[in-house]
Amino acid sequence: MQITGVNQYHVEHVLEEPFYPTWIPGYPQSTHELELFEIETDEGITGYGASPSFAGGLEYETPLELFLTGEDPHNVDGILGKLETVDLVGPRPWHVETALWDIIGKDAGKPVYELFGAEARDIPVYASTGELMDADDRIEYIEARLEEGFEAVKLRVTEVDHIDVVRGVREAFPDLTLMVDANKGWAVRVMEEPVEWSFADALEFARGLEDVGGVAWLEEPLHRHDYEGYARLRDAVDVNIAGGEFNSGVHHFREFIEYGSLDVLQPDAALATGIRQAVDVARMGQANGLQFVPHTWTNAVGFAANLHVMTAVGSPWCEY
Repeated sequence: MQITGVNQYHVEHVLEEPFYPTWIPGYPQSTHELELFEIETDEGITGYGASPSFAGGLEYETPLELFLTGEDPHNVDGILGKLETVDLVGPRPWHVETALWDIIGKDAGKPVYELFGAEARDIPVYASTGELMDADDRIEYIEARLEEGFEAVKLRVTEVDHIDVVRGVREAFPDLTLMVDANKGWAVRVMEEPVEWSFADALEFARGLEDVGGVAWLEEPLHRHDYEGYARLRDAVDVNIAGGEFNSGVHHFREFIEYGSLDVLQPDAALATGIRQAVDVARMGQANGLQFVPHTWTNAVGFAANLHVMTAVGSPWCEY
């Protein structure tokens, strides 16, 4: 089988109301946009991948055709090696790798998770918030999510004093499992500078979560490459520490594990590792007694890729 062509489509969905993502401080997001990649083969099997995008779109079709045409889509590792070059001027390799697994699964007549030796399973879902709210608005939001059947909720914070929001939510829902995301691992600097935390800030907030109780993890309280800082924080508090959504490749997670930085590994198959390396990271972490709960905030294609990974490795939670 050979790849014969690549088609790219810019997809835009207008949001019902502006959304203010904590990872793009001050930015009123009015649309959700992505680049959809369609990879064609000489056997008539087509695979799909997608990357995040911006207004007006980003053009990747020509370089992707140059790198992919004539390749066997089953040669995932070889193609990823080539795409490390196109990563300088085009999409991250993982956006294409998803399409390769789509082709491989269709060719085998199996869902991708079965190719990794797994069977379908139920995974509890938690509602993942992306914007800041005060305690009263967040409580109303959570009530709606519980009615929909969610079993846990992840709160977003950016300031240390946002611990008061977490406390307010805990008072309203004494038995609800909570996760808290500080979004300090990375940020897009477009409108405003992000609020960064020192180690002392992260420690103060984490100790506040100890008092709140029932918190499954604190996510990304420090920069994504501060492996030593994460390890110090993890040793100092009795709250699970999570991170890694944008740490690219297995080697970054090997650093997390060797430093003893995290309790929960969170690489996104669509942003950080691709499907195969995400499975490798999960198994490496599980061998060291760590949880694997990937980040899933990209688009429907990326979410599907992460679902296959979660099913393949038995994740305890699914972000939605």
